[in-house]
Amino acid sequence: MSTTAERLDLAVDGMTCASCAARIERKLNKLDGVTATVNYATEKATVEFDPELVSASAIVDAVETVGYHARLPRAGAAAEAARDPVDALRVRLAASVALTIPVLLIGMIPALQFTNWQWLLWQLTTPVVVWAAWPFHRATWQNLRHRTVTMDTLVSVGTLAAYGWSVVALFFLDAGTPGMRMPFELVPSRAGSDGQLYFEAAAAVVTFLLAGRYFEARAKRRAGGALRALLELGAKEATMLEDGVERRIPVDRLAVGAQFVVRPGEKIATDGVVVEGWSAVDASLLTGESAPVEVGEGDEVAGATVNVGGRLVVRATRVGSETALQQIAELVTAAQSGKAPVQRLADRVSAVFVPVVMALSLATLGYWLATGASSTFAFSAAVAVLIVACPCALGLATPTALLVGTGRGAQLGILIKGPEILESTRRVDTVVLDKTGTLTTGKMQLVSVTPAAGIDPDEALRLAGSVEHASEHPVARAIAAAAAARGPLAPVESFANREGLGVEGVVEGRAVTVARPSLHALPVDIAAAVDAAEGAGRTAVVAAWDGAVRAAFVVSDAVKPTTRDAVAALRSLGLRPILLSGDSEATAQSVAGEVGIDEVIAQVLPAEKVAVVARLQRDGRVVAMVGDGVNDAPALAQADLGLSIGTGTDVAIEAGDLTLVSGDLMAAADAIRLSRRTLRTIETNLFWAFAYNVAALPLAAAGYLNPVVAGAAMAFSSIFVVSNSLRLRRFEPE
Repeated sequence: MSTTAERLDLAVDGMTCASCAARIERKLNKLDGVTATVNYATEKATVEFDPELVSASAIVDAVETVGYHARLPRAGAAAEAARDPVDALRVRLAASVALTIPVLLIGMIPALQFTNWQWLLWQLTTPVVVWAAWPFHRATWQNLRHRTVTMDTLVSVGTLAAYGWSVVALFFLDAGTPGMRMPFELVPSRAGSDGQLYFEAAAAVVTFLLAGRYFEARAKRRAGGALRALLELGAKEATMLEDGVERRIPVDRLAVGAQFVVRPGEKIATDGVVVEGWSAVDASLLTGESAPVEVGEGDEVAGATVNVGGRLVVRATRVGSETALQQIAELVTAAQSGKAPVQRLADRVSAVFVPVVMALSLATLGYWLATGASSTFAFSAAVAVLIVACPCALGLATPTALLVGTGRGAQLGILIKGPEILESTRRVDTVVLDKTGTLTTGKMQLVSVTPAAGIDPDEALRLAGSVEHASEHPVARAIAAAAAARGPLAPVESFANREGLGVEGVVEGRAVTVARPSLHALPVDIAAAVDAAEGAGRTAVVAAWDGAVRAAFVVSDAVKPTTRDAVAALRSLGLRPILLSGDSEATAQSVAGEVGIDEVIAQVLPAEKVAVVARLQRDGRVVAMVGDGVNDAPALAQADLGLSIGTGTDVAIEAGDLTLVSGDLMAAADAIRLSRRTLRTIETNLFWAFAYNVAALPLAAAGYLNPVVAGAAMAFSSIFVVSNSLRLRRFEPE
């Protein structure tokens, strides 16, 4: 495929089972320059194609040629709003239930079978089989025109056969005799009368399958609710500020560089940078992080987050599809459109299942007729085989769990890049943790102030902070920020920055110097504080005025409050944590001791991180890597599972398999737990779907299943699979 490959997401109508999706997928992948994945649960085809070899319209035509309908994204968006399959199914189901209940009661309870009751059953069953079951018949006809068979073929043939047999028995055999009685048999009798009627079976099967499809459609809509809710988070309007004048405009008219006002309680319209004001922003709907984040001039804010404090003026930096919200939605959509390796087995089975079942049904009919069983019994067994074997549950097992799991993850600020990632989370046994920005905040903070004898620590911090305020060095910014938090800073005169040594300036008539400890003779108490700080891997500077060192300041990259608990949570998942850092051994060991990590690899250059991960893999470890910087991207890509901190760089996020939008390491443990639970749900679904067919088919072929029971069991299997997947909506972070 050329480098100009494009991606197309098509909405596909008419799919009723996994074999439909497999057929469309095969057709699309036969086109030159096309790689396609079709998802039955989301009713979408994700197509990557070379526009030089094939056009979008040709792709749509290819779907149409196999009997289905495809819609391009824009047309699809409008049509999606207009059509709701759940409403149409509800009407058919309601009518079918109203007509089927009396059919079942009369057909199954001999005491209710009045004279000529069978003719009433024919009248009640006919609209159920003809009108209520019309979607099955229509799909069967369309597929037969293209020489294919699907689940609808099994349903249509089974119900029409049961209905047709009953009509023949009613009009031409002895079933139409006035006063005839017909007891209900849970297990059909091998010596049954040729006048047996199957009106209750035909009506009940249609009703059960419509009910199954209705609840399935409702559940699929609920399963995709998380992503729809995510997309609806965005603001619809913005208050643009132009030449000092405010005016409300639709959010899609905002351009990069435009300034807009966000008042308390309003959603931020799009991604941007604060140019005026101070406030707290609630990003919980986007990141899953509950505590509001304080922002001020120069800070970045994301669209769809809520301003809960003061008035802000924001300059737009990303709009439309470039915003964080849309990027998250695209990642989730891509993950839901893919297929986990375990799903491909189900797809292969479903693709050949229907023809095999049709052959088995005919073989069942022939076998029982050949062995002398009554034609009624042989027919009943053949119909039961057709009805009970519909592979709906197989087709729904994986995509519904994936739909719910990835959607719930997005609500919690956990983005799963693709379904194949789920397999990796189960095998991982080692987690490599970058230090800066992952375990720590990535920003230097003042840890302690040690004053000389007779010096007020607050006064020392005020003087040092006033001088440091004019410097851009990270250590200087940490001291200045701590000083400013305690009170106003003093003006500085004659400021000078001595490169690599320190800064100096005149504050309130005093010549203040803040510099390395090695440049001064230190009092005993200050020397002890400096030695202790350096022994713990922290940075110490000293402030001097009036010819003597007056105080020592210790700064450090602070550990995030939740890091220790996050490391413990990773251990509880069976993972062995390793701290990987470019800092000195002392600094790395200090942080490791603080957060509860035993194994440390320090003084690693950025280019060497990938080699460390590769070495661990050669030693037999299955490695997860957590990082946030550009220098972590190669290691994230090398690892068996890459978890990128969402507050980091775009390069790191792109390289990771899982993205933690909130930037909190605790989300790493939650991401692995959610991924593993989603995988377990998929496996449970597939087990029961396979087990159901393996157990039910022999029973039906052996004549131990009444077609009514077979229809109920088939509908229940689909409802069970979807309901089991919906349990993932209740997943909660630790």
